[in-house]
Amino acid sequence: MREPLLNVVLFEPEKAGNVGNVARTCAVLGADLHLIRPFGFHLHDREFRRAVMDYMQGVTLFEHANWSAFQAALPPGARVWAFSTHATMLHTRAGFQRGDFLLFGPESRGLPVWLREGLPALKLPQPGGGRSLNLAVAAGVAAFEAGRQIEGW
Repeated sequence: MREPLLNVVLFEPEKAGNVGNVARTCAVLGADLHLIRPFGFHLHDREFRRAVMDYMQGVTLFEHANWSAFQAALPPGARVWAFSTHATMLHTRAGFQRGDFLLFGPESRGLPVWLREGLPALKLPQPGGGRSLNLAVAAGVAAFEAGRQIEGW
């Protein structure tokens, strides 16, 4: 059984196109994708299929009924990093390791406080301002930085 480079986790994702784009990123990185319900779309949605194209065959996808089910499925010693605009530590300072879990919240509201406060939280720099990056962009930036740190690209 292969060990993924890392795991990208989407908590209650709302937009099919974003999830499809994140799945493509996972495929090219060799990362596993975890989706935590409820979703704001169906995995058979046309927008999801259009975004993921033919990359889904290269993605190991895990669906979890809720946060508790996701936690129960974590391997012992798993490291979960929460990404939030409210965090103070930059993602480049994390010291990612193979198999880490990168957690992102729903597009409209981000991760809830109760979840974010129980995990090490990271932020992506936004020197130009704005509320937040698009979910697929944020996951891509974070995943490639994690890959760079792990593999030394």
